[in-house]
Parts: sequence; structure tokens; C-alpha cells
Amino acid sequence: MKNDFRAQFMRWFWGIFAAGCLVVVLIFWMISKGWLGYLPPLEELQNPKNRYASEVFSSDMQSLGRYYRQENRVGVQYADLSPELINALIATEDARFYQHTGVDTKSLFRAILTLGKAGGGSTITQQLAKQLWSPRASNVFMRAMQKPIEWVIATKLERLYSKDEILLMYLNQFDFLYNAVGIQSAAQVYFSSTPKNLKIEESAMLVGMCKNPALYNPVRHQERAINRRNTVLNQMCKYDYITREQCDSLKELPLTLKYRSVDHKQGLAPYFREYLRLVLTAKEPKERNYPEWNKQQYAIDKQQWDENPLYGFCNKNTKPDGSHYDLYQDGLRIYTTIDSRMQQYAEEAVHEHMVFKQDQFFAEKKNRSYAPFAKTLTQEQVDAIMKRAMRQTDRYRAMKKAGCSEEEINRAFTTPIEMQAFTYNGVKDTVMSPMDSIRWLKHFLRCGFMAMDPHTGHVKAYVGGPDFTHFQFDQATQGRRQIGSTVKPYLFTLAMDEGMWPCEKVKNVPYTLIDGNGQHWTPKDAHAEAVGEMVDLTWGLKKSSNWITAYLMSLFTPEQLAKLMHSFGIKGEIDAVVSMCLGTCDVSVEEMVDAYTAFVNKGIRTEPLYVTRIEDSNGNPIATFTPQAHEVISELTSYKMIYMLQKVVTEGTGMRLRGSQYQLYMPMGGKTGTSQNHSDGWFVGFTPDLVAGCWVGGEDRSIHFDSMDKGQGARTALPVYGLFMKKVYNDPELGYSFNTSFDIPEWFDPQAGCK
Repeated sequence: MKNDFRAQFMRWFWGIFAAGCLVVVLIFWMISKGWLGYLPPLEELQNPKNRYASEVFSSDMQSLGRYYRQENRVGVQYADLSPELINALIATEDARFYQHTGVDTKSLFRAILTLGKAGGGSTITQQLAKQLWSPRASNVFMRAMQKPIEWVIATKLERLYSKDEILLMYLNQFDFLYNAVGIQSAAQVYFSSTPKNLKIEESAMLVGMCKNPALYNPVRHQERAINRRNTVLNQMCKYDYITREQCDSLKELPLTLKYRSVDHKQGLAPYFREYLRLVLTAKEPKERNYPEWNKQQYAIDKQQWDENPLYGFCNKNTKPDGSHYDLYQDGLRIYTTIDSRMQQYAEEAVHEHMVFKQDQFFAEKKNRSYAPFAKTLTQEQVDAIMKRAMRQTDRYRAMKKAGCSEEEINRAFTTPIEMQAFTYNGVKDTVMSPMDSIRWLKHFLRCGFMAMDPHTGHVKAYVGGPDFTHFQFDQATQGRRQIGSTVKPYLFTLAMDEGMWPCEKVKNVPYTLIDGNGQHWTPKDAHAEAVGEMVDLTWGLKKSSNWITAYLMSLFTPEQLAKLMHSFGIKGEIDAVVSMCLGTCDVSVEEMVDAYTAFVNKGIRTEPLYVTRIEDSNGNPIATFTPQAHEVISELTSYKMIYMLQKVVTEGTGMRLRGSQYQLYMPMGGKTGTSQNHSDGWFVGFTPDLVAGCWVGGEDRSIHFDSMDKGQGARTALPVYGLFMKKVYNDPELGYSFNTSFDIPEWFDPQAGCK
């Protein structure tokens, strides 16, 4: 009886066991066929859809930033991983990684028998399969159903990829929190390093996060992170990757983070990175999308689309599969002309001088009811400006969209609330109304700066404002302001190109011109010197004389000057009137710097070049860019202009560059500029190897210093140029020399035309 029961039990046991095995085999067979659960097709297994952030590099190979939508992931190659990182990962997550074929049955059964207390059973390959193709499970049952699918995927991955490739994909895929997706981003965010340069203890900490990044978050839970790091070090010692002495020594080290959060508003060259993003993703301009008042911008954008290969790159070019490039997930590597050291110097120069000028501005406007506006404005004009500014805010648009009345909106904007206010000493907690906060931000002067190589067109430094977080309007390329006396070199160029010489004499008296409407126009010269005397044209330019300028304007038509300025690269509309000779037209910093390259480059204007090449995520070049050059004036004219513009610096309005503060004694030319009511201050200067320009002014033209002394270009814009050039020329690594001369032949004599 007992034997019959035992025999029957064994038959049932082995029958159930065989049936169970058959069911398991059947389940795995159905999974392998894609009939049960989602099994990625072979093509997707061979080419996983990794979404990589595109990365921007400086010319000296420093990472400037990345573009991404959700995941800040940058792919690296296996050779870019430190051996310690690989050893830590294998020792901790999958000690038998090189022995199994995707599923480690020994570890799996151990995990089942010990209920996971002796370690998990998932291999690195299975974890990779989970990262790539398993959605987050909402309950234990769903997670249990995902496991066998991951096993099948893991075995397929092992057949398609080498062990090194699997390790690389795993580390490139893992999310380490704080927008640090992938080991490249993690090394940068937590240690300001690279995967190849990670120390053993740093590698151990990052590998420790792989078990549960939120639980072992080193920023929020340092003690847990240290304990987990030490566990990884113990595992490395257990499997002989490090010695016991190394392990004990490393475990005693504190957790030293160099944490740097990922924020596109922070870091080096934020204005440049945003400009580049807009250019790369620009769509083909359609005239119907531009309002009537902005048709000029349509013409500029259309020309850019037709002639500039970088403009709209992602929408002009396609990948091998026929789809357009996606800047945010195709992992493009964008190599720019920006030099990170020169960019740092430019940002330092802007910050240093703008803090100084801001203190002056606050001091001048202190206790003035009209601040920050000019004292000539009426209260009605101030109210109109503030009302317009209010309607441009996100708060106003949101309230309007929510159906709030104008009365409700006005009440909300005039009610004091707790908020944070920007200062150059950091953001401060305060209580003020939204309207007062708008007025407060309008107190801050704005700035645009750019520097480029006149021969190659390479843009070396680009600053669009004093603080990108709070003032995102780009004054380097987007902003267009009156250029004042920096326009005068164009008129003098026109005269030189028509055969005149720097030494030619003119009587220094007021000149009256007749405009297109038959009206008489006689410009004033507030600081006139040598009145009634005969002066040469060089004197007229170096002293920025309005009278000598008016005399030259009388020799030409406004249309001639406008045509020449357009050939110099001024893209915007130029109102061809006689007063344009004093700089009434609106121009960007980029255009002014571009234009002045023609003086240094023997009459050849070189367009700004921002990017030299673009590679795909695998490092294959997909585009290269070369500078565009245009002959503007003759070589002889360029020599004449260099001679006169050098006199501006040595004897004229730019003399302070030679003083003790900047000590810039290299060959240099340039021109200051100040617009009407000193609303805009300019300086554009050049050496034999570098052209740079700066604009400083208020957000609105009605925001400016009350006194000409503090508001002129020689005091607002020139110092930024001076500080930048001093830093650049005193850095021997950059290779700029005080002894380099302009390339002017010995036969050139500026007095030749007067002998």
C-alpha cells in the first residue's frame, strides 16, 4: 500500500515536473517567436534606438554644453572607459559576466533559493535588456512576466554583441539622476571628470548607484552612498581587482563630489549655445509667418537659409534613413570655433565692467522718481513703457489666457508679493510687486560682445548679455542698436576708395547739408577743437569730428554710403538720409565686428564662422564648414584706413587703451561710438590677428545715463574691449603677440597723396 502511494506520488511529481518544464519551454518558445510579450525585432536588437544628446565643443576641445529633451545622454567608446570602472561593475553586478551567455543559471538558482539575500540573479546583459525594452512595471505580477522576456532578449544580445559592447551599452544607458544619463554625463555631473579619468573610489560610487540610484544618491544621502561605495570596493577586493590594502585605504576616503548640475542657462557661453541651437534648428522662412512690421527680418532669414549651410542644418539635411537630423536625440558632435579660454576672458571682462557701470548707474539714478528712465520722459511716457513691458510677461499672458480682466491683472501686478530679485551679488529674497520687479530689472544695463579672427572668420568669443538666466535677449546677434560714430569709418572708407588720402586738409567749420526733403541739416560738434583751422582727414576721424564727417557726406549721396555699408555685411535696412553719416541706423554687434575685418584683411571681409564640422554619434563627419569671404574695398584703401584707425587709439578717442589700466601697446586700431542721448555706447577695435566689438546700453533707448561723461562709448563699451584684450594678450598659451604688425607693404606712405 505504501509502495503504491509512493509510486503514484512519483508519477504525479515527475508528470507535473515534466509538464512544468514543457510549459516553461513553450513559454520561452512563444517569447522567442514574439507571440508572448514584446520581443524587439532583429533590426532593433542590432541597432538599439539610443537617444543621445548632441554635444557642443570649443576649438580647444572643451565641452561647452549639450542639447537634449529629456535625457542628457552622451555616448562614449569602450576605449574611453577606465579599467577600474569596468572592474567595479563586473565585480558588483555580474562576477561571472565573461562565463555566461546572457543568463547565469548558477546565480539565478542561488537567488531563488536564498530569496535574493545572497545577491540578485540578473546579469548585466539582462539589466541592459530591461533598460532598453522593459517599461516600468506597475506591480509584482507584471514584473514577473517581464523577467522571462528579458532572459530571451539577453541571450539574443549575447549572440549579436561582444562582451565589451554590452558593457559599453549598459554604461551609456544607465540613468544616474540629475539629468546624468550615461556614464559620460555622470562623470561630468558628479566629479567634473570623464569616464577615462575616474578614480577607483569614484568609479565604485557610480557603480554603487546602479543598484538603486535614488537610494544611494550621493548628493542627498552621502552616508548611504559611502556605505554602498565601500560594498563595491569589497567586491573588487573579493574578486582580486584590488588588494586588501588598497580596499581598506580607499574605504577610509571621504566622499568628495565636484557636483555640477546640468542647466543650459549655466556654464560657459550660454548665449552662444542658444544662438547655435536656434540656427541649427531653424525652419525654412515663410513670408506669411512674419508680421508686416518685421518683413526686414524675413529678408535676413531667407538670405541665411539660401546662403548659410549652418542655418537650418537639421531641417536641410537627412540621415541615411531619409529622416531629418534631430538635434536633441541624434547625438551630434558639433565642433565650434569658440576658444573656451577666450570665452572665459570675455565673460569675465563683461561681468567686471558691467558691475562697475551698474554701480555708477544706480548712484546716478538714486532717489530719482523717473529711474531708470531718462529725466526728459514724461510720466505718461514712462507709464506707457511699463504697460507695454507688463503685457510682454509670461504672468500677463497666463492671466489673460485664464480669462482675467484688465482690472484683475492690474491689481495682481501692483500687489506686493514674496519673490527673488536679481543683483550682481546674487539673487536676493524680497517683497515687491510684479510691476516693481519689471522696473527693477530695467535698471540693469545690457551688453553685447564678440571677437573673431579676421583672416579665418573663426568666432573666438561671444557674449550676448550680462546674465543669461535673467536677461536672455541676445545683444550680440539679435539686438540692433544705433551705432553712432562707429559708422564714420565706412564714410571715410568711401572717401579713401574714391581716391582721397588721410593727409588731405579740410577747413574745420560747420557744414550744412540738404536732405531728401530739401531741409537744411547742420550737425553740431559738441567738443569741437581747432575751430576754423585746416585739419587733415586723419584728425577728423581720430577726433570723431561731426563737422569733418558732414563735409565728407556732402561729397557723396546717402545711397552710395548705404550700398557700401551693405557690402560690409550690414544686413538690416539702412535709411539713406544725410544724417546716417552720424550713425542713426540700427546694426548688430556681429555685423560690426564682421565689417571691420575688411580693414585688417586687405579689403576682404570674412563672414563669422561659428562651426567647423559636425559629426554623427559614431564620430563620422557629416558636414564641414568654411569661411565665406567678400572683396569690399581695395588693398590700398585698407592700408589708409588702418593708418587712420590706429591714430584713433594712439591720439584720439580710444587713447585710454594705451594707458596704465589696460597697457595695450600692440599695433591696434578702432573706433568709439555714442548714439543720440548716449543711449548706445560702442567700441569696435582690431589688432593684426583679432577683431572685437562691444555695445553697452539700456533695455530701452530711454534708459541711459543722464550725463554724457558716463554714457559715452569710450566709458561704457571700450573698457570691455580693453579688459578682454589685456587678458588675451597676456596669456602666452593663446599665442597672440604684442609684437605682431599689420601686413602693410613698405612702399605704402599715408602722406603720398599730399606730396
